[in-house]
Amino acid sequence: MALSTLVAWVLIAVFASLSLIHIYWLFGRRAGQRAAIPEIDGKPVFQPSTLSTLVVAMGLALCAVVIAGTAGMLALPLSQTILAWLTRGLAVVLLLRAIGDFRLVGFFKRIHHTCFARLDTAVYSPLCLALAIGSAIIGFTA
Repeated sequence: MALSTLVAWVLIAVFASLSLIHIYWLFGRRAGQRAAIPEIDGKPVFQPSTLSTLVVAMGLALCAVVIAGTAGMLALPLSQTILAWLTRGLAVVLLLRAIGDFRLVGFFKRIHHTCFARLDTAVYSPLCLALAIGSAIIGFTA
């Protein structure tokens, strides 16, 4: 198995898993939800609506589909060139998320003492960086 194929399978699994977590929350489950929302002074910065949770779940699933299409694992009605550019764009978005907003999220955030901030430093931002690198690998080897 080629390295890019392995990378694609890992990306697909991660994006699908993240989508399933959001679907879990969509059905009213709350486990882990608080740790996924930035907070200031112990209060969430926003309260995600059902619609926004659904949109994020669908977006993450779509990321898995685009990666699969770009890697040639799934036939999609888009040219390989378009799929490659979508995957490269995804890599840029994920890299920007890893860098962050210089306030609440990302490697360069200023708030560090909340549950979310600690998980963002240890898990979320490194995961976004790894997904960005993986997406770039797929996007540039397609």
